[in-house]
Amino acid sequence: MLSKNTVKFIKSLHQKKYRSDSRMFFVEGEKSVLEVLDSDFSVEMILGTASFEKRNSQVLTSFSGDFISVTQNQLEQVGHYQSNDAALAVVKMKENKAFEPGEDQLILALDEVRDPGNLGTIIRVADWYGIRRLVFSQQTAEFYNPKVIQASMGSFTRVEFFYGDLGEVLERWKLPVYGAFLDGENIHRLDKPASGVILMGNEANGISSELAKKVSQKVTIPGFGRAESLNVAIATAIICDNFKRLMGS
Repeated sequence: MLSKNTVKFIKSLHQKKYRSDSRMFFVEGEKSVLEVLDSDFSVEMILGTASFEKRNSQVLTSFSGDFISVTQNQLEQVGHYQSNDAALAVVKMKENKAFEPGEDQLILALDEVRDPGNLGTIIRVADWYGIRRLVFSQQTAEFYNPKVIQASMGSFTRVEFFYGDLGEVLERWKLPVYGAFLDGENIHRLDKPASGVILMGNEANGISSELAKKVSQKVTIPGFGRAESLNVAIATAIICDNFKRLMGS
């Protein structure tokens, strides 16, 4: 039975303060719930409809957390989705632990990308291109924001990430850094790039002047029309595609 305290707790996870205090977040929809169950995230609780439970009975037999049977209306009242006839999972956040780059690895770095929808889409783009590691500035949108989780379409379960001081991180790694700038070299004419870091900047202001000093090579996407710029998530996809093609991956 779904208690008032459980409802209150899940609703509190809509706010960053309570996500941070509890170190919990929630995931909605059948596909994303099943993906988080199949990942290295720790799932504490699942709210699921009878049809979800019936369809996924075999998967749920190995789930050691709490399963609460609910109606579609109850799911929609506690969650972020306007329509959800399957499930919602309460999941434990991972520790913000820095990683060190491996050999021949492409890493995506985001400098103050503040829009949750953009961040979620970029995570999905990284997953599509097999870029498993991402590093974010402290001012980048929160990974566990429901809009980020929703936009990532399950890809959040397949990437490794941490938040930190990008200037210090890039200095320590001593890898080639390819920064996206309007006045950079045409990415279509770029010589075969080495593995390293693709750095994407803020939606309005681009890469900060401080981080620009860490950039080994500026790159740009050539435009053929009259638009001033591209959405950062779209630009990330185009740059990742060109890098993977040029690197022969």
